Amino acid sequence: MPRLPSDSLAAGACLAVIPARNESGTVGSVVAGVRAALGCDVLVVDDASTDTTVDEVRAAGGETLTLPLGLGAWGATQAGIRYALRNGYAGVITLDADGQHLPDSLPALFEAQARTGANVVIGTCIGRLSRAKRIAWQYLRLLTGLKLGDFTSGLRLYDRRAVTILAGPEASLLDYQDVGVLMLLSRNGLSITETPTPMLPRRQGHSRVFASWWVVARYMVHTTVLCLAQLVAGRRHAPRTTSGRQPC
Repeated sequence: MPRLPSDSLAAGACLAVIPARNESGTVGSVVAGVRAALGCDVLVVDDASTDTTVDEVRAAGGETLTLPLGLGAWGATQAGIRYALRNGYAGVITLDADGQHLPDSLPALFEAQARTGANVVIGTCIGRLSRAKRIAWQYLRLLTGLKLGDFTSGLRLYDRRAVTILAGPEASLLDYQDVGVLMLLSRNGLSITETPTPMLPRRQGHSRVFASWWVVARYMVHTTVLCLAQLVAGRRHAPRTTSGRQPC
């Protein structure tokens, strides 16, 4: 069982979690790259793939957790986070299986965590953002109050405290791993920071969120309702004041 570091996260004590659905063309090289760059255990959560994803992972030296039915990217990621919590890992680093995230850039997230002491580090590449994403992100910054450059990057480092929260039932109600997850962590008092990382274009497939303007509109409505619900919930849990007294 990995030892838990007392200060900053050590890469070797963390678990790399990679959600994957029919990513046989890229997942093997991703797993091998992560193992070479970080020297940590790698778990690919197979989201009910119908191709040879599992075989490619095992050939590259990774472990697999196969879901009986597709839960989507966040459901698969949360399954991996729960596995990490149950098995005593110090933290979790998540990344995509499609080859966008360069393994050589992964240590930068641990360096940022050691430098800032943040509970969550997001690897971002602002240059990849389309016009639609830039407009959406500006809206989400105004709505949530989160001063982040990229809300949907799947490249993230979570410490043990963040892992514990994200393994809980409240996080199971989320459909995406972006805004809802970040608001949940922020509402629990966790610190979130970003560090610039290079990213490659997708080798195959397309973004589930930005596949078309209709999908974008649906996503924005869904996210707006989620944000408003969380803001209302936060106010309900805020301490009340009477007779002008300030809460302790």
